[in-house]
Amino acid sequence: MIRARATAGVLLALCAGPAAAHPVTVRSCDRLATYDRPPERAVSYDSNLTEMMLALDLTDRMIGYIGSRERVRASAELFPKAARLRQIQRQYPTREALLEAGADFYFAGWSYGMRAGGEVTPATLGRLGIPVYELTESCVRIGRREKPTLDFLYRDLLNLGRIFAVEDRAEALVAGYRARVAAVAGRVADAPSRPRVFLYDGAGRAAGTAGGHAMPTALIEAAGGVNIAHDVAGNWTRISWESVIERDPDAIVVLDHGGGSAAQKMAYIRARPGLRDLRPLKENRVLILGYDELTPGPRNVTAVEKIAEFLHGAR
Repeated sequence: MIRARATAGVLLALCAGPAAAHPVTVRSCDRLATYDRPPERAVSYDSNLTEMMLALDLTDRMIGYIGSRERVRASAELFPKAARLRQIQRQYPTREALLEAGADFYFAGWSYGMRAGGEVTPATLGRLGIPVYELTESCVRIGRREKPTLDFLYRDLLNLGRIFAVEDRAEALVAGYRARVAAVAGRVADAPSRPRVFLYDGAGRAAGTAGGHAMPTALIEAAGGVNIAHDVAGNWTRISWESVIERDPDAIVVLDHGGGSAAQKMAYIRARPGLRDLRPLKENRVLILGYDELTPGPRNVTAVEKIAEFLHGAR
């Protein structure tokens, strides 16, 4: 059977177009995942991963997405083809929903549409003939402790390019992103300081924030700053408000999930004793960015540019 498959592969390579490179194997978290053919009925999880697919112009290879309809509809402002996609489920998917939709590929991550030990994982879907590619930033949730950089985004885009046989498209996109980030690095290289930034994700008894393995840490560093929680293990996590005060941030970046969440978060810290005395609140050093700018996705590059200008001004 192996010999027959190899022979068939040679014939395909002689007769076919770009898809002849298949099967392709890429690293997906702790797996080497093989994809026998370019997907034709792909499903993505939520707006940020969907935007990666849209940035690669893969709409015609998708049947829909899992997650927030509001955020994916908002994606149409940047990627008009988002309006063509249908919501398959709002919450984490069931295997039945993916099967009923006829999915032949699922792009998701750990805590981005999959949970370790849950119903939907690469192993459970693989047994049903639905291959999975895992978001690189999410791999920390299953034990990979790799420091995040913008290379996480580039890696995912290039791997998707190979999986969908649009490598040239992915390489051109990544080259453009690299050039924009390099331009920011050049502008902030001689900045007099690296401001300390509190990434404010959630209010409550503890502060929701981005730890050392979350994409905002990479974005803040690329913009010439330092995440005050860079030494906290994990990606999206919580630290005490006392720790926020002790770490004395120079600036605050607020993650806006939409629906007035940024306003609610700011009202919380402005009303709480101790927090309302933080220097960035008194000096109005607060930047609000959207979910798709701060979670892994193509808007990360724009976020780096915005954070750099926020921290260092036009240089």
